[in-house]
Amino acid sequence: MNYDKAALALHKKFQGKLETIAKTKLKTKEDLSKLYTPGVAAVSRAISKNKALAKELTLSGRTIAIISDGSAILGLGNLGPEAAMPVMEGKAILFKNFAGVDAFPIVLASQDTEEIIQAVKMIAPTFGGINLEDISAPRCFEIEERLREILEIPVFHDDQHGTAIVVSAALKNAAKVVEKDFSSLKVVMVGAGAAGLATAKMLLGLDGAWTELRQLSDVAHIAQLKIVDTRGVIYPSRPDVLNPHNKYKNALLKFSNTRCRRRSIYTAE
Repeated sequence: MNYDKAALALHKKFQGKLETIAKTKLKTKEDLSKLYTPGVAAVSRAISKNKALAKELTLSGRTIAIISDGSAILGLGNLGPEAAMPVMEGKAILFKNFAGVDAFPIVLASQDTEEIIQAVKMIAPTFGGINLEDISAPRCFEIEERLREILEIPVFHDDQHGTAIVVSAALKNAAKVVEKDFSSLKVVMVGAGAAGLATAKMLLGLDGAWTELRQLSDVAHIAQLKIVDTRGVIYPSRPDVLNPHNKYKNALLKFSNTRCRRRSIYTAE
């Protein structure tokens, strides 16, 4: 099957993949009176007295915002917010079908860190959680950190947390299959973007803020990790090593590849 052609035809036919469906029927005057006026006024008054009730009485307690600026669309790069929408719609379908969670895609016409943080902060009362998607590194790290500090709802960055969880789980299971001790593994990882750096943190048993990573004695971690970026294997004294403003990649230098100075993934033994 030509999936490109089939996908374009499907999206054109349905004009996207999502729609809004009411959870209860609206057929009678009584239905209208309870779902809207005058009954809805009682719900609004209750919430005004106790804002926490919004999570019980409205969709804000069970709906996730999927936020993207289109700067790092999966495998495609920076194509902008409009091009990110079909991917974010797809994420919403995954939430619903695999976890029974309602989610809604929101693409932002800005790639400015402060503007994104402010936009998400402003819409946060509508949702029970924030899922950041396809935002390029290193901006994604600061956006996630700042939002976790200022919001009272969970903030999850799929490219970081989701990838780190599944890669770590797969590696642990693979170690069992080949009867190796997970803590003895020496791993070479290709990619030092959002997914790569978050996975590195988990594999190394690191926690805490990016600026003050610490080793956790009670978390199983691999013995050694070598990370390869677009310029080769990362090591502390590499002349062209890193953008000095990328504090997140720099934070891993004392944990990753402290001895190896080879420049190719194939010679990163």
